[in-house]
Amino acid sequence: MNHRSHETELNSGEKEAVIALDGADPGRLPAPLAGDVRVRVLPLPRPVGAACARNLALNEVRTAYVNWADDDLFTDDAMAIRLRVLEATGLGWCAGYSEDLHPDGTTSLWRCPTPPGRHAAGDVWTYWKTPPDTIPIGPTTILARTDLVRAAPMGGLVQGEDYMAAIGVTCLAPGVLLPVPVYRYRKHPGQMTSQDTYDLLEPAARQHAWNYGRSLRAARSVPATSDAGGVV
Repeated sequence: MNHRSHETELNSGEKEAVIALDGADPGRLPAPLAGDVRVRVLPLPRPVGAACARNLALNEVRTAYVNWADDDLFTDDAMAIRLRVLEATGLGWCAGYSEDLHPDGTTSLWRCPTPPGRHAAGDVWTYWKTPPDTIPIGPTTILARTDLVRAAPMGGLVQGEDYMAAIGVTCLAPGVLLPVPVYRYRKHPGQMTSQDTYDLLEPAARQHAWNYGRSLRAARSVPATSDAGGVV
């Protein structure tokens, strides 16, 4: 099957998933998913790439909150623990830590550079000191308001598009990072980061996403002005 882009969404405990099949045959979808009433499938007539597939799937989201995902795993309480925080605080997003899930079933924790706690809009980007550094927060660990994700969807890159989404969401609204793992990233030979060509564009993709965050954060700090030049 070609690249699959998943979105898992929920609203006050109600959960569903949208699966974008990037040019793949819908008949190859595993039976447990195809027969699950909580799963809706978006077949795309030809391969369009991860960013486009995910953004088109975003059109199908019907719930108040959304979480990007790949063909990985969430922890059992990943949705509930973050949803409770969002509903209690009214914040735009809530994230957690990520674990690498190795082929032998063991896991190793990845603590993102952003420290746990509440963060003002734009603060997360400041923990990404230079483009070659580790990204400041895990894109697939973020549960956010759907309207916010639509304002900052996947960037139009062939890779690193999720960096753009994470930076955009955290620049547009305040949120909180919980010091608990919520996502398990499957490590396997077929993943994009293991391919021989991955490093060819990675520096440029990081630079683009980093520049985006810097510019978006700067734009938010500039006061709006009227046509006459006065501060509104």
